[in-house]
Amino acid sequence: MRLLSWIAAALFLGLAVPAYAQPAKPVKVALIGDKTGPLEVYAKQLATGFKMGLEYATKGSGIVAGRKVELIEKDSQTKPDVGRNLLAEAYSDDDADLAVGGTSSAVALAMLPVAQDYKKVLIVDGAVADSITGDKWNRYIFRVDRNSSQDAISNALSIGKPGVVVAVLAQDYAYGRDGVAAFQEALKPTGAKLVHAEFAPPTTSDFTAPAQRIFDALAKEQGEKILFVMWAGADPMGKIAALDPQRLGIHLATGGNLLPVLKSYKSIPTLAGMQGATYYYYDIPKNPVNDWLVAEHMKRFNEPPDFFTANGMVTALAVVAALEKTKGATDADTLISAMEGMAFDSPKGRVQFRAEDHQALQSMFGFSLKIDPNAPWAIPVLTREFKIEDMNLPITNKR
Repeated sequence: MRLLSWIAAALFLGLAVPAYAQPAKPVKVALIGDKTGPLEVYAKQLATGFKMGLEYATKGSGIVAGRKVELIEKDSQTKPDVGRNLLAEAYSDDDADLAVGGTSSAVALAMLPVAQDYKKVLIVDGAVADSITGDKWNRYIFRVDRNSSQDAISNALSIGKPGVVVAVLAQDYAYGRDGVAAFQEALKPTGAKLVHAEFAPPTTSDFTAPAQRIFDALAKEQGEKILFVMWAGADPMGKIAALDPQRLGIHLATGGNLLPVLKSYKSIPTLAGMQGATYYYYDIPKNPVNDWLVAEHMKRFNEPPDFFTANGMVTALAVVAALEKTKGATDADTLISAMEGMAFDSPKGRVQFRAEDHQALQSMFGFSLKIDPNAPWAIPVLTREFKIEDMNLPITNKR
């Protein structure tokens, strides 16, 4: 009775009522992923990694700066129009404070203007096309994932040297187009040269014709010949290897990939010793965050975390770091100010958002592929860590 009388008196006198009388509103985060379609596995790993990252960063409470983080999950079905509409729905109907998403580059690009229209932050998670933090960028966009140029530079440094000639097979949409353009530029300082690029629809299942055009182009060249495959979704390396490019003196190369894909590489003996670079392989980074992720993922799922699981965890750690820095404030201007230049620890090591274009700067890992008959998959063995300062990552946006 005395407490009620005190509250009434406080209200009458205009005094502050204790904070426990008005619990802080939850922070609503929309997770929009392509859980249906060719990138389904990527999207599910991203969601798993995000939830584990949130758990790690909040010590299991799900609370940051006194506010509970509430997740709103949506399936963009690998369709740009669906992704665009779901993001608008999340910002308006669901009142999301910020959003995470864009597994596919095509979907992510469709979502970028929506963030600008609603003046709310979108963290791109999974999509790598350079244009996302390049010419299609706006100030509400951040990306935790690597971009095409980081992929390209690290892979170019892994395979490039004088006397090497390279042809590329890539998907005919933003991911492949941006990736090839970045790869061509990244190869130049190494002394290697890109002599042919072949673009095929993402739904391609028969690679005989594009592979033959690549073989014909490389036949005209002298030097060490490499066919570099740049592909998201169903991996074509087995089908291309079956065409026996080695009979023509052509070696296959590609960047890092998911564990199921690495398992398929085990049955392709010509890939032993293949050089490349990867965003993540669970056994490469040595730090406390990755130690926790690997141990907990093994405990819960009886397998190590995969490529995009780590990606999702990095995203969650970025969200928590930003909210801690803003003391729970979620208005876009405050978040943007906090996140520009913000650095935080991740399973990959230190990650930092570049202030100029909001692209996450991070290490990439050069590898040589080891095929061990006693291992469940082909193993990317670390050859070199490409640190932030090793990669001259161009700034291509317009502020």
